[in-house]
Order: sequence, then C-alpha cells, then structure tokens
Amino acid sequence: MSTPEHSRSASRRTWVWVIVACVAVVAVVVGIILATRSDDGTAPTPTPTATPSASATPSASASATSSPTPTSSPTALAGCPPTDATTPQGADVVETVDVDGDGRADQAWITGGAERAFGVTTASGATFSAPIDSSSPERAAAVVQVIQQEEIPIALVDTGREALLLSLTDCAVTPVQNAQGQPYTFDRGFADQGTGVGCTDVDGVLQLAGLNAVSADDGATFDVTRTFVDLDAAGRHATNGEPEKVATGAGKDELVVTTAQEVSCGDLVAGNDGPVEPES
Repeated sequence: MSTPEHSRSASRRTWVWVIVACVAVVAVVVGIILATRSDDGTAPTPTPTATPSASATPSASASATSSPTPTSSPTALAGCPPTDATTPQGADVVETVDVDGDGRADQAWITGGAERAFGVTTASGATFSAPIDSSSPERAAAVVQVIQQEEIPIALVDTGREALLLSLTDCAVTPVQNAQGQPYTFDRGFADQGTGVGCTDVDGVLQLAGLNAVSADDGATFDVTRTFVDLDAAGRHATNGEPEKVATGAGKDELVVTTAQEVSCGDLVAGNDGPVEPES
C-alpha cells in the first residue's frame, strides 16, 4: 500500500529540524570548550579558594617591614640632659652606680683645695656638683648608692668629723635637710651623737641608718645602736626613726662594730669604693 504524498513531505520536514537542532547543540558545546581553554590550548588551572590563616597576627618579616623596631628603648634614651660643664681637671673620678636612671653607670668625683666639691658626671653627658661644706681638715671621701623603695640616688661624703647626706635626684647635687631645715649630717664621733652611717638591706631594699658604737670598757666591747633614716620621695628631707639596739657586748673586731665606725652604704665603703679628695 503506497504512502500519501503529504505524509512523506511532513516526514522530510521533521528530519530537517532534527538535523538543525543537532548542529546547534554541537555548535554550543564547541563554543563552550573553546571559551574555557587558555590561549596556548591548555585548560586553565582553577584558582583555589583562599584559606584564612590561623592567626591575624602579621608574620615577623611583615612586621619588620611595616613597623621597624627602634634600636633603643625609651628607657635607654632617658637620663640627664648634657651640660656644658665637665669633670674638673685633677678631680679623683670613680665609676659608680646609675644615678639618672638610664641604665648606664655614671661617675662620681671629688676635687681638692680650698673650693673642694663633690660632683657627678653621667653617661649621658651631664655634670652637676656642690661644694663640700665642712670645716674638717681631713680629706673627704664619698660613696654613691640608690636607696629605699623609691630608688633615690644619694651620696655620703665622709669628712672625718661628719658624713654629709646629699641627694642626687633631678640632675643636681642637693644637701638633704633635717627636720629643722638644716643640712642633714651623720656624726662620726666628733659630737658624741654617732660614730658612722650605713645602709641595711631590708627585704631587698637598702635603707639608710645612722650608727653608734659605744664602749663602756675602754674599747674591749661595744653596744651598737641603729636609727633608720627615711627620705621623702623627692630625696630632699630626712626623718629619723626610733633608735634600736642591734648589738650588746660585741667585740671590737666584729662586723657590726667596724661597720658602725665607718661611712658605707651596702657593700660600698667611703675611702675604698668611691672618690677620695686628691692630696694638695
């Protein structure tokens, strides 16, 4: 039985549309492939998603680049400002503890003659001094130390008859005042009020104290009394505490007695560990 002509025509039209659709699909696929290929004909490597670092803190090298670390800390830059004054010619100069808080050792010195003086020259280049106000004819000797919880720098100047107490705060040498507003001094046996001065370690802090060694048997044995001396925070005024007996019947060669007969602070002894007035 033969197929009608109109049926054959419709069938041909259907196949034409199928072929056109297949060609279109192939064209789209080829276009996608070409679009996703790199210029050199190889497929591009997919870019991985960035993974957040475990810490937001920059690395050491990055920190060094963006914020250079200063070569010296603020503490290292502190200290007394330089002065035009310098250590006098002929003075006896000894390296001492840090006076101005910059972490570097400083120098203490004493000059001789009619205008003898005690002074300090810091590592930062500052020099400051004060006259040694004493009529004693003996050569002066000094020690420099830092005392109390406030870390107050002081000097003790032994003149033989007394020991002068000098404050070294604020880049100056200033006589410390007593309760009467007069220069504070420690008796060295000349006025029968004391024999020496020292610094006692109290809980790791040096505390200034006047000492008095008294003998009732012509120097065979001694009783020793200690009176702590407290300075205000500025190091300008001194106040006495209550006297306390620290030794009874001690031999003349015992440390408690020999220390009470000298000028010292901690392990430093005037005449051995500080400047001494040059001989005229």
